Amino acid sequence: MTISAKQAAERAQILTEALPYIQRFRGKTIVIKYGGNAMVDDNLKHGFARDVVLMSLVGMNPVVVHGGGPQIGSLLERLGKEIRFVEGMRVTDRETMDVVEMVLGGLVNKEIVNLINQHRGKAVGLTGKDGGLIRAKKIMLKNAPAKEKLPSEIIDIGHVGEVTGIDPEIVKLLDTRDFIPVIAPIGVGEDGQTYNINADTVAGKLAITLQAEKLILLTNTTGVLAKDHTLLTGLSAKQVNGLIEDGTIHGGMLPKVRCALDAVNSGVRSAHIIDGRVQNAVLLEIFTDQGVGTLIKA
Repeated sequence: MTISAKQAAERAQILTEALPYIQRFRGKTIVIKYGGNAMVDDNLKHGFARDVVLMSLVGMNPVVVHGGGPQIGSLLERLGKEIRFVEGMRVTDRETMDVVEMVLGGLVNKEIVNLINQHRGKAVGLTGKDGGLIRAKKIMLKNAPAKEKLPSEIIDIGHVGEVTGIDPEIVKLLDTRDFIPVIAPIGVGEDGQTYNINADTVAGKLAITLQAEKLILLTNTTGVLAKDHTLLTGLSAKQVNGLIEDGTIHGGMLPKVRCALDAVNSGVRSAHIIDGRVQNAVLLEIFTDQGVGTLIKA
């Protein structure tokens, strides 16, 4: 099929625009948190896999951390297991943790690995248990009582953890051989217990430990929005803190923004909150001048 001179010029412009970014980020580590619609729509899934393979082929070191909340919920429903959330976190008893580990470490992780390998990548699936990658401890929530003089009530939500440490040796080893690590956010405590951890948090802590060039968080929104709903980008940490204080950034966007802030304040060069519903969103954010989401720097 022949193309017009105009189409040829447009394609050449795209490649020319991408060249300095390819040169700048060659050999750099980019941690991507993969979740939302990008994980359930077939076209977006294949597009994401191609993006990651291309990043690897041009010399970058992509590291994928994935979620899987909807898939966990779906299997729990089929098993007739009660689903409860406290402060946005899934109450995870032993049986639920077995399901979480099976879905995240098995079904979802291996599907992502298979997709990347289908597109001629070299992906390897891991959980935080492998090589002592993610160390964790149990989260205990405090519920403030109605009467101030009463002591706070401690709420046990089961096998839900937070990161206490990252040992990146296995990830670095895979990078030296051009493998693409695909990591399920499951950690292990000092007592040997298994914990389910928020995937954004794991991605952020891993990016800090690896001193990554970028942390990319895929979401189901266009990014950080102003009060008039226009997309905000090129933000400094100071500007982001101001947007939090005046209520522009609120609700479900707050945890992602705080994760991004923690990363850039700890040595990651930039954090990006991008719309995973856009085909090839990762490539567009990395290789084009305009990007497709919100960029945050220290």
